[in-house]
Amino acid sequence: MKIAVLGAGAWGTALAIAARRQGGHSVRLWARDAAQAQAMQAARENLRYLPGIGLPEGLEVLSGAFQPIAANSDLVVLATPMAGLRSMLLALRDLAAPVVWLCKGVEASASGTGLLPHEVCAAVAPRLRAAVLSGPSFAQEVAREKPTALVAGSADIALRELLVQAFHGKALRVYANDDVVGIEVGGAVKNVMAIATGLCDGLQLGLNARAALVTRGLVEMTRLGLALGARAETFHGLSGLGDLVLTSTGDLSRNRKVGLLLAQGMDQQQAVASLGHVAEGVYCARTVVERARALGVEMPIAESVVALLDGRMQPVEAVAALMERQPVAESD
Repeated sequence: MKIAVLGAGAWGTALAIAARRQGGHSVRLWARDAAQAQAMQAARENLRYLPGIGLPEGLEVLSGAFQPIAANSDLVVLATPMAGLRSMLLALRDLAAPVVWLCKGVEASASGTGLLPHEVCAAVAPRLRAAVLSGPSFAQEVAREKPTALVAGSADIALRELLVQAFHGKALRVYANDDVVGIEVGGAVKNVMAIATGLCDGLQLGLNARAALVTRGLVEMTRLGLALGARAETFHGLSGLGDLVLTSTGDLSRNRKVGLLLAQGMDQQQAVASLGHVAEGVYCARTVVERARALGVEMPIAESVVALLDGRMQPVEAVAALMERQPVAESD
């Protein structure tokens, strides 16, 4: 199979490495920056995002126009942040090959009703055969062939099977699911909850507090998903509970790191600048909350994260606000 991965950040590079190593596919990795592509080809590693991890033989790194690369592929992987998805889909709207995106978030919009990735695709490239690949996965571990499980989501059963064929291997297990809404809501909301959990850990509130926060975060995620038409069982799977636990507790989590930095007294701008990578939870938190409000869905943890990021609330105030809420039944 000929696979094109568009985006040479950490996750795009890791998945390209996995596809080449595990499936023996013909894989081309496209980098927006020509200098980065040349450096990766010369060093045979991604020195900026995955230093110390070699690129397998046969993995080609390219730059320049990406449309011809995509047109000569059996599968195109969009490994761009959420903010870049719309422009990529627009440029590929007439592509015959299927497309799968890796981004996890909600598109910011002036109206406040941000779109999930599949909704962006429906708006700008409705004829594309499209899917989402998600689940609990740190790029470094995938690139180092640590055991990982992902979920491939699409209404197209043949496309789900194609994704399994493309990426399933000895170190990477791929499950199929047709609940695209649930997969994408899980991927977006877990980033917001990871910021809250990082704050909890940074304030040294204890393991009891962390467990409560992750559990109630799953409740908020599920509420929003059900309101958007997802299935409840999806949130008990890899793209829900699995990704939430990983991103909220793993030391490699950029969103959790933002919470830790906020607990130290940094503001949003300082925290993001110190990362050097994109933390999607920072950019989609407000849009998640706005969409939840429009649907009448309560998300108090997400609301507190937005207040923290905006500087309207200090870390200790956010904790107090959550603890002082009126008691409710656990199912509410």
